[in-house]
Amino acid sequence: MPLKKPFIFICTFFIFMACKNEIKLTFSEVNISASNNKLVEVNIPNAIGNEDVVNRINATISKNVIASLQIGDLDNMTSKTIEESITTFNKEFQMFKTDFPESMQPWEAQIDGEIIFQSLEIISIALTSYVNTGGVHGTLNISFLNFETQTGHLIPNDKLFKDIESFKKTAKIYFDKTIEDKDIVLENTNIFKLASNIAYSDTGIVLLYNTNEIIPYPTDIIEFTIPFNEVGPLLNFDSF
Repeated sequence: MPLKKPFIFICTFFIFMACKNEIKLTFSEVNISASNNKLVEVNIPNAIGNEDVVNRINATISKNVIASLQIGDLDNMTSKTIEESITTFNKEFQMFKTDFPESMQPWEAQIDGEIIFQSLEIISIALTSYVNTGGVHGTLNISFLNFETQTGHLIPNDKLFKDIESFKKTAKIYFDKTIEDKDIVLENTNIFKLASNIAYSDTGIVLLYNTNEIIPYPTDIIEFTIPFNEVGPLLNFDSF
């Protein structure tokens, strides 16, 4: 009986160390604006916790918001903060009004973010942006961002999977089923590409195709979820 005490002590020690090293993050929603702003509204998650980890996550979210508000080539971005990008967006609108005073079309931008999944290993965030810079229709775009919970590093899509080719075969089945009732004609039905946006959710792996992503002319957003029980062994990150 006395021999069991060291074993219990060792187990307790390792459990303690595991809890101690576990990075725990929480999120709050923040509204970001700038002086004299009437055109842009930004509501995004803000990570709270380990400084190094949350700085990486929040910086990546900010970078994506800034890119969404960029007018023109992304290579010419000059804004360093979301507030600066909002100010620039408003200045671009004032310049537009000066050049085209007869235009009655208002500019607007709405960007919202939400946590769609969070576990000990991975955090998935969806950023939805709607931007209208004077056209008949604005542009709606949804971006998924996946982060390693313990480091805050952004995870490329190909690193989500142990076997991406096997995952593609399953995803193709769900894709075909999703578009069978839609008026979509693919140029080459033998070539299947995974969506640019892939994320974890409470029910499985979500794939989302934005308009123009599959074919050259606009379609509705295409989205489907593959249950974890079908692709769990193919994933690099646990869903719990």
